[in-house]
Amino acid sequence: MEKRIINPWQWQDERSYVQAVEVKQVESTLYCSGQAAVHADGTSSTADMETQLLLAIQNLEKVINEAGYECKNIVRLNILTTSTAELWPQFPLLQAWIAKHGIKQATTLCEVKSLFETLAVELEATVVK
Repeated sequence: MEKRIINPWQWQDERSYVQAVEVKQVESTLYCSGQAAVHADGTSSTADMETQLLLAIQNLEKVINEAGYECKNIVRLNILTTSTAELWPQFPLLQAWIAKHGIKQATTLCEVKSLFETLAVELEATVVK
C-alpha cells in the first residue's frame, strides 16, 4: 500500500488532520460503523464528554484491531458530536491518540442534534491495508 498526503496549507497540522489522503495499491479496506461510548454489554454511556470520548476511542481501536488492521492506517475519521462546546476541551485526548498511532487522516467534524440514546460523540473510520 502506498499513501500520499495532500496539504496545500499548514494550518490543519495543529488540528491533527490532513486535507486529503491518496491511497494506491490497497490490499483491503475496512469501513467502520460509528463507534461511541457503548459498553461491552450494549448499554450506552451516560457519562461526561471526556469519558465518552475515551470509550469511543477504545471501541474504535478494538474494532480495527479485531479486524486485523492497524490504527496508523486510518485514512478517514468522521467525528459526530451533540456538542462541539463540550468536545473542544477534550479534543487534546483525541489528538494524543492520533499522534500515538501516527495517523494522517482526512477528517470531518459535525455537530448533530442527537445521537443514539445518551451518546454525545461518535467516531467513524475508514482503514486500509
